[in-house]
Amino acid sequence: MATTGWTGKILRVNLSSGSITTEDTLKYKEFIGGMGIGYKVMWDEVPEGTHPFDPENKIIFAAGPLTGTGVPCSGRTNITSLLPTNPYHAISDSHMGGHFSVRMKYGGWDGIIIEGKASKPVWLRIENDDVTIEDASHVWGKGIFETNAVLTEEMGKEAVVAAIGQAGENLVNMSVIINGASHSAGGHGGVLGSKNLKAIGVNGNQSVGIAADRKEWLELDKYMMSLIGANNQHVVPNAPQPWAEYHNPGSRWTGKKDLYWGAANPPVETGECDPKDMNSVGLRTQKAVFDHGEVAEKHTVRMGGCHSCPVRCHSQLHIPKLEEYGYSANVTNTCVGYFSPGAVMINGIYDQDEDNTRTEGAMITRGLGAQLADDYGMWCNYMQLGRDFLYAYENGILEKVLPEEEYNSIEWDLLEAGDPKFLVDFYRRLAYKEGELSHLGDSAYWIAKRWDFGDDYWNDAKYGLWSPLGFPRHHSNETAGQVGAVISCMFNRDAQCHTHINFTGSGLPIDLQREIAGEIWGSPEALDPPADYTPMNEYKAKFAKFSIIRNILHDSLTLCNWMWPMVLSPLKERGYRGDTSLEAKFFSMATGYETSEEELDLAGERIFTLHRAMTMKQMGTMDMRNKHDLMTDWIFDADPEEEPFTPGTVKMDREDMELAKTLLYKEMGWDETTGAPTRATLERLGMGYVADELEEKGFLPG
Repeated sequence: MATTGWTGKILRVNLSSGSITTEDTLKYKEFIGGMGIGYKVMWDEVPEGTHPFDPENKIIFAAGPLTGTGVPCSGRTNITSLLPTNPYHAISDSHMGGHFSVRMKYGGWDGIIIEGKASKPVWLRIENDDVTIEDASHVWGKGIFETNAVLTEEMGKEAVVAAIGQAGENLVNMSVIINGASHSAGGHGGVLGSKNLKAIGVNGNQSVGIAADRKEWLELDKYMMSLIGANNQHVVPNAPQPWAEYHNPGSRWTGKKDLYWGAANPPVETGECDPKDMNSVGLRTQKAVFDHGEVAEKHTVRMGGCHSCPVRCHSQLHIPKLEEYGYSANVTNTCVGYFSPGAVMINGIYDQDEDNTRTEGAMITRGLGAQLADDYGMWCNYMQLGRDFLYAYENGILEKVLPEEEYNSIEWDLLEAGDPKFLVDFYRRLAYKEGELSHLGDSAYWIAKRWDFGDDYWNDAKYGLWSPLGFPRHHSNETAGQVGAVISCMFNRDAQCHTHINFTGSGLPIDLQREIAGEIWGSPEALDPPADYTPMNEYKAKFAKFSIIRNILHDSLTLCNWMWPMVLSPLKERGYRGDTSLEAKFFSMATGYETSEEELDLAGERIFTLHRAMTMKQMGTMDMRNKHDLMTDWIFDADPEEEPFTPGTVKMDREDMELAKTLLYKEMGWDETTGAPTRATLERLGMGYVADELEEKGFLPG
């Protein structure tokens, strides 16, 4: 039987020895691909106690069996390694969209395992089965944009390059890997730098086979396209439309009459985007105006995005003013890629209005900052960088910790004036590790320890720290209450889980959302109205588990969790219901392994439980409840005049959140006292070997 969905091969490159070998993908089949392959390799091969920058650490670039097949929104690449920003250097993932994973699979590879350390700067060149380790001295020290241009010129215009900038070369904890101009994977750039690996270029021209009949496949694809919404699976428009029963101003379905890609030649009207018009799906999300306001319309060239994605969430802007700063007038990014540089401007942005977001000056600042951060390869840690800078600045810490000469060399007057020129100096210092200020790039946990930040840093919502382990909130208690809160406790960085926010942010009326929630998770009580929370219950735990497991599946299949799953749809005739079985249907048709929705979810549970077991080893504890699944005090102390469960507040109750943990542990089959996987659960998931190793270490619940 021919291998379909998967290519059947994984590339292993040892940079120390220069050896290049091939492995069989299907030995990892029960872990699907992407994240699952990464976790299994790390479990098998990287011992606890390894530092992220040690040669013994490994970094795995992997895709799943749906990437490269044409499944909508399947252009993701999962990157797995140890994370330098985490205090225990625990296992984590970063993800990037774009075209890298597809070109990798077209080259015949499901993944790339990188190990060891080169003796000098190198880059990895992959052209189908022709794989070589090349000298990178001509691009070492260059930014990501120039590196991309140089190596693409060498390989050909169809090639895709994933590279690090100066931040990764200099082992900045908060550094990224980027392919294209803006498809960024945060947190692991320094791992490549520690291996002297500047970039990986891929250029394949083979095909990815599917097991299904072509006609059946196209019918399923067409069906899925009838259910897809706008960015983040928002399924109603944000303004009234003739065809729409509902609208919601928070929706990212921004397309409407008289709204244009104004800098296109000629300008393109987004139009009404009736959900039955498949050709208008790419016009639904005019995200530049969603992110920047009406001022962005005249600067929007088009919306761009990833391979096989019809939605297009990256706004490509033309901002002539950027040339005055010595940078290109053309910039592309989305969401936090634009917002984070603005957040570094802690005293505001010149030419601003009251909300600091809807002006030409704000867009110029964001555009400049996005180019600087992406070219240097700096990560913002989901905007935490700006909040860390704010705390140190407004509490007088910088004056204490920076040497006088360094402090006086910083152009604070530009920051005070809201002049984006400040960002040019700021990002250079961090990327090149120039001076004490550059330790802001160490990440929240490490900089708080180095500069002795006070309790108020951790316990004031203003600074956004979700966990004492140093990662920020990301669709947490403000998103479905306990559901978002308990999800945010489960990972080793910000959760990066969008399953639940895609549902709650869909734009549909809350009563309809609750009705659909009841059908999927057993009761309408699975979902509360926004900021009107009720105590924890088992149905919220089921919602949280579903959200986590589907996120894991998407990072393993590899699909975009900004869009998947298709829980909802824009179709009134379906009662706005989607189809949660689509992942399993596509998996079955791509691979030829007939797999039910429940069976695929079980594979996601297996992968997530392995993540849990690895984290326990790396932390050296079985007591995950009290050592890992933590929250800072502001979550419980917000709105001091209000009690939890009072309409209008998102504050949590301490005892109730402990119950939330317990109920999620129960859903996962983990020990309800410690939050550690039990032998029975590990055996059920086919991981008795994991139970044996945990038992040897004293980490298996009795």
